[in-house]
Amino acid sequence: METYATALLYATPFFIGLVLFEVLYGHFVKKQMHNVMDTISSLSSGLTNVVKDSLGLGIILVTYPFLLQYLALTEIKATWLVWVIGFVALDFAGYWNHRLSHSINFFWNQHVIHHSSEEFNLACALRQSISNLLGYFPLLLIPAALLGVPHKVIAVLAPIHLFAQFWYHTRHVGKMGWLEYIIITPSQHRVHHAINPEYIDKNLGQIFSFWDRMFGTFQEELPEVPPQYGVLKPASTWNPILINFQHIWRLSKDAWYTKNYWDKLRIWFMPTGWRPKDVKEKYPIQIIQDVYNFKKYKPEASIRLKGYSIFQLVTNTLLMLFMFYNYSEIGFNGLLLFGAFIFVGIYGYSTLMDKDAYAIWIEVFRSVAGLILIYLTDDWFGLNTYFPAGSYLVGLYFLITIFGGIYFSYYEKKHIPANTVA
Repeated sequence: METYATALLYATPFFIGLVLFEVLYGHFVKKQMHNVMDTISSLSSGLTNVVKDSLGLGIILVTYPFLLQYLALTEIKATWLVWVIGFVALDFAGYWNHRLSHSINFFWNQHVIHHSSEEFNLACALRQSISNLLGYFPLLLIPAALLGVPHKVIAVLAPIHLFAQFWYHTRHVGKMGWLEYIIITPSQHRVHHAINPEYIDKNLGQIFSFWDRMFGTFQEELPEVPPQYGVLKPASTWNPILINFQHIWRLSKDAWYTKNYWDKLRIWFMPTGWRPKDVKEKYPIQIIQDVYNFKKYKPEASIRLKGYSIFQLVTNTLLMLFMFYNYSEIGFNGLLLFGAFIFVGIYGYSTLMDKDAYAIWIEVFRSVAGLILIYLTDDWFGLNTYFPAGSYLVGLYFLITIFGGIYFSYYEKKHIPANTVA
């Protein structure tokens, strides 16, 4: 996990830098694809994901080395061929994992966050799950295990395979000619993120596009059908932690309310969107019917709130990067506590972005807890070792958070101009 944290220490600024480049490019060509609050929500989701993954939170059903030990029929020598086979095997597994997430109610919960943005840009690529707590992906790597692809090869290729899925989340790149027949392109992935009936559950590939053509899930982007983005049951919140568990909360309520015991069991494994008949009639859920005419989630937000939200995003990103930098020295228990501060922080300021009344209590609770921790330890997880005044700056940040929470919860709420837009 320490190696992964070190990789994230460098990868995070790189991806955020690319997002900022896209924002600036959109500004200069007068074709902006970013909404400030939506982009903050997307980047905040990315923070929650990397923190969760760096801590190794979850239950692994089976590991790849275990499968390799008992299933390998042959052994590929460490040549260029093993890397090619390993990458193709990873992408094959990725296709079926992706398809499973779009096909089964329970597994959709781990993927819905990625589709929740009603925009399509590089930032939404970072909307990654924290609810994927059940590690079953190695089971999809059985073909690689049978071929004897070494686990170290898979370990090296996995992050490369993941990071290579970032670039095609953009509307600034058109179709790419003959490459459309080989790799996933921005055009193909726009189709995948669209909620148009023609595009739902299409283009499930991750790097190579031929899996979709082979297994009947390919759909070309049509000029007469402009993609509309989001999910048919809108998230209606900027809070990435809430979005991660909205779907499973709905499933849990349906399983509780239905009178049919068979439905209580099968709802988890039925096709995505399926609901028991009695619950569907008694507790209807609003679903977008006309994808070209629905109101996007854009609660009014002042320039001050946008600026404050950016400040919170930047500060929590810096705190997270320090956590990765000082990973081994902090220790596991310290990492759990540090991670909790980041999670609660993101929950707090994104709830404030939603204008929810209880946001102030989250902000105050976290800030007071942080100030108490600094007082008791006279430090912030070893920050003073690298920067003597570091803990004082973190303490100042918590004070700003308290006053910011109070201001945006009580003062600005009463004085916000009626014509302010998101």
